Amino acid sequence: MPKIYKPGKVAIVLQGRQAGKKVVVIKQLDEGTKERPYPHAIVAGIERYPRKVTRRMGTKKVQRRSRVKPFIKTVNYSHLFPTRYALELESLKGAVAAETFKEPTQREDARKNIKKLLEERYQSGKHKWFFQPLRVSNAATTTVFVSDSLGSSVLIVSFISRCRVMTIKLHVPYMS
Repeated sequence: MPKIYKPGKVAIVLQGRQAGKKVVVIKQLDEGTKERPYPHAIVAGIERYPRKVTRRMGTKKVQRRSRVKPFIKTVNYSHLFPTRYALELESLKGAVAAETFKEPTQREDARKNIKKLLEERYQSGKHKWFFQPLRVSNAATTTVFVSDSLGSSVLIVSFISRCRVMTIKLHVPYMS
């Protein structure tokens, strides 16, 4: 089986608190560990993206709006959606290890380090697409109207919301 989640690969989280957020794979563990016996990856992502900046804003306001709130997490492969993109982050590879999650102070230090690295990358203007939230479009909506011989009808609406497929069944009474 080919290795999809290599260090530097960009993915989207599908489940949990950070669902719909972009992440970068820092370390992949295809065989799992003793504590986590399933294939997973250590990822760093952006919990709060930088806000829009215009020319009229002052330097203090630009600095405030250019902040990034990162997170580090261990995520199961089944909760990640790989993209075709990759980031070359040599400095991120050594920032987080498996032992980082054992001690809260180490986790905070790693998060601060990642925040500094991501903000530098954002200020340099590289990979602008990574620092923008995913767009939600209404194009992924499907509506089906099903009627049976007894006269009861069901309206089924499927749409994608925050990277999840939602299905709603509406029972419509028979009308003549």
